[in-house]
Amino acid sequence: MKRVLVTALAVGALFAAVTPAATAATATAPPKVTHGPCQYTETPDDPAVRPVSLPPDPRHTPDHGKVDVLVSTSQGSLPLRLDRAQAPCTVQSFVHLATQRYFDFTTCHRLTAYPTLKVLQCGDPSATGEGGPGYKFGDELPTTLPPAPNDPTGQRRIYSRGLLAMANAGPDTNGSQFFVVYGDSTLLPNYTVFGTVGAPGLRTLDKVAAGGIKPDADTPPGTTPVDGTPVRTTELRHVLPLCLFCG
Repeated sequence: MKRVLVTALAVGALFAAVTPAATAATATAPPKVTHGPCQYTETPDDPAVRPVSLPPDPRHTPDHGKVDVLVSTSQGSLPLRLDRAQAPCTVQSFVHLATQRYFDFTTCHRLTAYPTLKVLQCGDPSATGEGGPGYKFGDELPTTLPPAPNDPTGQRRIYSRGLLAMANAGPDTNGSQFFVVYGDSTLLPNYTVFGTVGAPGLRTLDKVAAGGIKPDADTPPGTTPVDGTPVRTTELRHVLPLCLFCG
């Protein structure tokens, strides 16, 4: 189950598409599933880009308090504050990956500059948009985001500047890819919000966004791309949760 971002963004979506690649062996072997409420589920047809175990899944998922995460990047600091009450299973997974050094020395592979979608996407060690941790888990969707103005459907919401959220490949397919919002964005509320970016991180995001996006073979001559690889390469050098008992 390869994870690759596709551009359905003109209609306000941010998806990680799925391309089945199961072998006969993986198709017949039942995936491992943790026994707690989060039910982290192994994805044999989409193996981990880096070796990592399934996250801890205690009978009661920690659902109180915040977890500060120190993130140093090649473009500056990107401090994160994770909210356990908002998305306990997502925070549990992110902290697990961080403590396993899964995110260290990985490159944020995607920057968008659409009028209604301004995000930097990270969390794939392969830097292709196809990589994941070898497991998936369910959505913990936001319910309090403000409605997007001028949306005739009334369904889209504002993912405001500074939010931290999960990318996915459809319902209940969260893995390791996440995005940070550097400008208010309009999306269907299909993406788990699990924290915020600190003020120094917003300055870093503004710096990356100001650098623009690299043209590719599909970029028409004389136009500025709005979706693709950032010109200013943003490597996550260290992602370190600042807590004694993060698990």
